Amino acid sequence: MYRFFILTCMALTAALSACSTTKQAPDTSIKTSSVIAPEGRKLGYAGDDAAPRMSGWHHLAGRTLEVSSLADLKLQDKEVILSFDDGPIPGRTDKVLAILDQFGVKGAFMMVGEMAELHPALARKVAEDGNTIGSHTYDHADLSSLDFDAAMAEVIKGELAVTKATGTDVSFFRFPYLAESHRLRAAIAMRDMVVMDVDIDSKDYFAVTPASVTQRTMDLLHKRGRGIILMHDIHKRTATMLPTLLSELETEGYKVVMLKFKKTQAPNNLVASADLVTTR
Repeated sequence: MYRFFILTCMALTAALSACSTTKQAPDTSIKTSSVIAPEGRKLGYAGDDAAPRMSGWHHLAGRTLEVSSLADLKLQDKEVILSFDDGPIPGRTDKVLAILDQFGVKGAFMMVGEMAELHPALARKVAEDGNTIGSHTYDHADLSSLDFDAAMAEVIKGELAVTKATGTDVSFFRFPYLAESHRLRAAIAMRDMVVMDVDIDSKDYFAVTPASVTQRTMDLLHKRGRGIILMHDIHKRTATMLPTLLSELETEGYKVVMLKFKKTQAPNNLVASADLVTTR
């Protein structure tokens, strides 16, 4: 009997040891297995390339910030805006949308007009999901290499393409490569669009691991304490790292702010004209 008891204890110990080894460290390669689930929640997968399904309640969503100009875009400590450039593209943007939905937050999508034309159903879904819609020129041109008229033609063509594809007004804009000028910024503002700057560049366009993108983003955020985060919904690594990033933001008490455009009482061109008169 004693021998049987000893053998039973040994078997139970071995079984418990085996269970402890099944909890593996997150993979740092570009795979969905590199996503880290926050403590107390489980990740479910519908396939290797499917977006993780996060179960449980989230408290990451913050306030809705209404802005009519860049001056209104003021964030408090521990507030971030999630912005995504260059999409939409099937297989990437839709995964980003699913992840945002799982965490109950919204992003600001700066769409390239040509991409919105190619994928209008996906572009419309981004808008219908309640995300902020912006434009990013028609074909991601470097506006600093164009003369003013050509640059504005590129801006307007992109704006119209995104408006048509999404079925909603385009009230935000971001310069490709962040290549801008004061004259272009003023002209875009005259079109009732807010120019979106960047506080934290995730550099998810570099060929690095999702874990590296997350680490870089959080390191920069720790230094600033708040800000507009730049990401790109056209990259696989971005969709892969996003649940981990959002989990870390939530764990550290950050809130994701949603942007909404607020029309001014007077058109921007009238305000600008009035300012010009008073300064003479």
